[in-house]
Amino acid sequence: MGDLSQVPPEFLNALAGLRQARCRNELRLDEIPAPSRLAPYAVALGAEVLQGAQPGPLPVHGPARAAFRDDHGEELATGRFILLYDPDGSEVWDGTFRIVTYIRAQLEPDMGNDALLGSVAWTWLVEALQTHDAGYRSAGGTATRILSESYGSLADRVDTIDIELRASWTPDSDSVQKHLEAWADMVCTFAGLPPLPEGVAALPNRRRN
Repeated sequence: MGDLSQVPPEFLNALAGLRQARCRNELRLDEIPAPSRLAPYAVALGAEVLQGAQPGPLPVHGPARAAFRDDHGEELATGRFILLYDPDGSEVWDGTFRIVTYIRAQLEPDMGNDALLGSVAWTWLVEALQTHDAGYRSAGGTATRILSESYGSLADRVDTIDIELRASWTPDSDSVQKHLEAWADMVCTFAGLPPLPEGVAALPNRRRN
């Protein structure tokens, strides 16, 4: 972020909280380029859950990362966590901070017609924030089902169905550690990793064989 002496203390405190967050070992978490037009200050993290992967970061980043995919397992879920800060506040956010998130995971094709799929995904978000006592307001989001079918020379590929959740909310304070921990658990839930927090609905047979 350049010269940190010019960064407001509220945002520095939030960054310190993110660094202290404790996430599951199955989750690979790395800082990625943050959007520059959404707020004066921002930080972004990318996450992925790989089946059969060993804890710790991948040895490289960027395009070369794909070369190590076979050694680090199949991707079960991926996501982004973005923390925005505007010292002047925003009427839309109802605060000075805003958290914007994205999670995507592949499900069994027969889950695509499940009318409850979107509401269950939203429930995972709400329950994760409540479980971690991450106070918030002005939450909103969309859940999208994406069916991929292949034709022609790709006709032998198995049809897939993905679930995407895009959501944002305003944390009650600049203490955002619990928000990142809640979101990280949510990514693992999308990946189908047990255990689920108490009271969270589960989708059976979500993972591809």
